[in-house]
Amino acid sequence: MIDQDVDGRTTRWDAHKARRRRALLDAAVAAIEADGPRVGVQVIARRASVPRSVVYRHFADRSDLDEEISRHIVETLMAELAPALLPRGTAKEAIRRAIRTYLGWIEDHPRLYAFLGARAAPGGSRVIADTRAKVIGLAGEILAAGARKAGQDERFAGTVATGMVGFVDATVNHWQAGERRAATAGELAELITQSIWSMLDGNARAVGVVLDPDLPVHELL
Repeated sequence: MIDQDVDGRTTRWDAHKARRRRALLDAAVAAIEADGPRVGVQVIARRASVPRSVVYRHFADRSDLDEEISRHIVETLMAELAPALLPRGTAKEAIRRAIRTYLGWIEDHPRLYAFLGARAAPGGSRVIADTRAKVIGLAGEILAAGARKAGQDERFAGTVATGMVGFVDATVNHWQAGERRAATAGELAELITQSIWSMLDGNARAVGVVLDPDLPVHELL
């Protein structure tokens, strides 16, 4: 009976800590949205209505806090982006939908994107690197399936997927850094869509396969 009481208290305490940790991360995200990516711990604590010391009861140090904030932001982004990554509609529509959704999230949350960008360098955030690898893996699987359907070599599917994701990252970062004045999100989405399609179409034609941009994705896979 005593063991059950202890287990019950432990479970309730763990649940309390998880709720407090989540509330701190929500406060951190809200603070970044309001004040920018360099927001201090004191601002986060004030927004969460707790002393600064409470923040460090739940996170080992600032690096740990930043990593968990990144995880929290990425989870929000991927929840919005994941449905758009499903291979539905025509090939070109599927590309356009994913890119527009991604750019739409960035337009809505530019400071969260800046926070992630500041931690995306090699040796930076593990969660950002892992998420990027998952997106590349998903794109690679889709490209490999298309290559198999066409009776072609699938060995370079991962390489092409890496190039596509790198192109999107670099292009969006350039746009965010100052090119917003030169192009709207819609215009950039069309540019990226056409560029990715040209990459896919060019590689396919090099091995004698002609892709139809209006063909449903499921027929390509």
